[in-house]
Amino acid sequence: MQASSAPIHAGATRRRAWLELLRPANVATALADVLAGVSVAGLPLAAAGASFVPLTWLLVATACLYAGGIVLNDVFDRAVDAVERPDRPIPSGRIPVTHASLAGGGLLLAGVVAAAAAGPIPALVAMAIAAAVLIYDAWGKHHPFIGPLNMGLCRALNLLLGIALVPSVLAGAWPLALAPLTYIAAVTMVSRGEVHGARRPVVVAAIGLVAAVVAAVVVVIATRASAQDFTPLHHLWALGLTGWLAWRVLPAFWRAAATSAPADIRVAVRTGVLSLVLLDAVIAASYAGIMNSLAVLATGLLAWRLARLFAVT
Repeated sequence: MQASSAPIHAGATRRRAWLELLRPANVATALADVLAGVSVAGLPLAAAGASFVPLTWLLVATACLYAGGIVLNDVFDRAVDAVERPDRPIPSGRIPVTHASLAGGGLLLAGVVAAAAAGPIPALVAMAIAAAVLIYDAWGKHHPFIGPLNMGLCRALNLLLGIALVPSVLAGAWPLALAPLTYIAAVTMVSRGEVHGARRPVVVAAIGLVAAVVAAVVVVIATRASAQDFTPLHHLWALGLTGWLAWRVLPAFWRAAATSAPADIRVAVRTGVLSLVLLDAVIAASYAGIMNSLAVLATGLLAWRLARLFAVT
């Protein structure tokens, strides 16, 4: 019995290691970006119709691109992780670095191919995401100013990937991508202190950026209020989601600024990453109504459940 159970146990251990490496909660938040982008493009998710197949391809694309970026991030960080986080899958030896490298590169390629199945413009955006991911993993993250902007660009492009399902909308809607760019740049600024703590001015600056994003989406909601299909109920719903975003993120960041302790920094980063779904839900509610925002929130529920099982950072 013991001999026969050993391979099963080893297989379960390998699966667990791969899931830890892929950080599935983070991947779930990438789905929210695309769903928000599709909402900006004017496609109601409850009645996707002919757009269902290309939307499915985009969801596959964003999951592969994000997962590939996460894997390659750990590949490039393996020497640092061996000192600071030796329990991670690569430095602990549970996943060979060659296997991780092949998986990360393969996922990025699969993401571009999946996006191409949705159309040529989504394919171009996916290639831009893959390039931004590689630049961040190999070089950008080591720079205190460029790194956060680089990571924010990855998520901004992810929103544009959803909008690209209707290419004619991209020209007028691209400024919306500044919201996730700024928000994730702020979260990334804070994340640099997860191991050794963060400098208080950096976290305070991040708080200011998040507050600016909250103010910006309120302006977007007010602007959208004049749209024919934007009812008072939609207006209240979008404002409520914005308040929820601020309530979740700002206190966590403020606590991190007050203590600068690594534990509080990690909580703030985890909260910030998972709460990106709320920003996406606000965007979806502002452009396509309550049902689309609920679809986005569903990915947040999935991310929250997965975050209880696997690390986010």
